[in-house]
Amino acid sequence: MTGNAIEWPDDVDEILCGDLVVGVGTLTPKGGVALASVTTLNIRDRDAGTVGFTTSMGFGRKLERIARDPRLTMAYHTRQHGRSKRPGYVLVQGRASVRPVARREMIEIVARASDCLGQVADGRFWDWWLKTYYDDRVLVSVRAERILWWPGDESTAVVLGAPLPAGEAPSQLAEGDPWQPRAGLSWADRASRKGHLLVGTVQADGMPLILPVDIVQHLGGCLALRATRGALPSGSRRAGLLAHDFHRGLIGLWTSTGTGWLEARAGSGTWSPHTGHFFYAPPVKSLLLLGNGAAARWGYRQAVRSGREASLEAALRLPPAAVRLSGGEATRH
Repeated sequence: MTGNAIEWPDDVDEILCGDLVVGVGTLTPKGGVALASVTTLNIRDRDAGTVGFTTSMGFGRKLERIARDPRLTMAYHTRQHGRSKRPGYVLVQGRASVRPVARREMIEIVARASDCLGQVADGRFWDWWLKTYYDDRVLVSVRAERILWWPGDESTAVVLGAPLPAGEAPSQLAEGDPWQPRAGLSWADRASRKGHLLVGTVQADGMPLILPVDIVQHLGGCLALRATRGALPSGSRRAGLLAHDFHRGLIGLWTSTGTGWLEARAGSGTWSPHTGHFFYAPPVKSLLLLGNGAAARWGYRQAVRSGREASLEAALRLPPAAVRLSGGEATRH
């Protein structure tokens, strides 16, 4: 990553530090986009032109995609329970790098976000139970190459940094019958009533493009979608969908992600689901922390047993887990 950092205005910076949860789009091997929701924890460096988030090595699917292709997009789409009420929608497109986060640094990052997340859990039990959750984490830092900013309800974005590619990405060839739904849509019905929905596709320059959408209606197991910012690219292509909602302090989460096939014309389209994943956390902080600790332990053990952790460490050029979790020199910053 070379060149000068993108300079963004105060209005954009207020959005970047105002969102509690953002959507992240990474590229799939078959030319689609997989979406996930992450907590930003106010991680950004305006001088360096970077934004970021932390994640666990135990749940490294998006890290595997970053290792394969570092192009990544973060969508700042809701101020819900965040630090700001400023309207607008911001996409940060760039290339990601990954480094370990020491336990002390991770706790400091969470503490800086305590105004939105509440105080860091401490005490002998929580220190033991959340050890893997804090120790086996990495920082994903994204050097912004382009920022798309919709200050209000405009259909056209303000572009900061690299200009947008000329034209849209060409349609993709389908494998089999792309319009045969392969995943249930019960979660999408609920999301259309109360959640936030994002669709991810690939731009002509290969960058993930994430746009907020509304569900217009269900069509025989498929979804009719309408973009609320920008326009869905015309043609047929692989596309990811993220539907999520959350309570204050992230105590209570409802998230579902899916991949599928999108056909769009004039900014609207129809999406057929091929895969779907669902996650729910109850609105009780102690249960959420217990779940976080258990998920981190389970994910770490599975990743180590399968060999996925070692291969991911090599692909991302990270120190081995034994060094990271022991608090060795490689994890100190």
